[in-house]
Amino acid sequence: MFLLVLRRSGPEYDHSKGLREQSGFDEHADFMDALVDDGFIVLGGPLGDEVRTAHVVEAESERAIRETMARDPWSESHLVVDSIDPWTILLDGRVTA
Repeated sequence: MFLLVLRRSGPEYDHSKGLREQSGFDEHADFMDALVDDGFIVLGGPLGDEVRTAHVVEAESERAIRETMARDPWSESHLVVDSIDPWTILLDGRVTA
């Protein structure tokens, strides 16, 4: 099942700095890259407002996502979960017949 996860900047995210200049960025990036390698995150990245991020996740439940995201070094400090919604994908331009 695919779920759409929206996360928002947390209290330790410094908006005067760029994404890669944030404290603990390398550890966060390594964690997120591992989630992609594991097939947990299908698509993801910051939205245009640079306050929110969106991730398309393949997981069994919202609980599984919350437990996984809680292990992120940025969890609750630089990023907090705003919402998790099931997503039924009816259109996919990447699929070829």
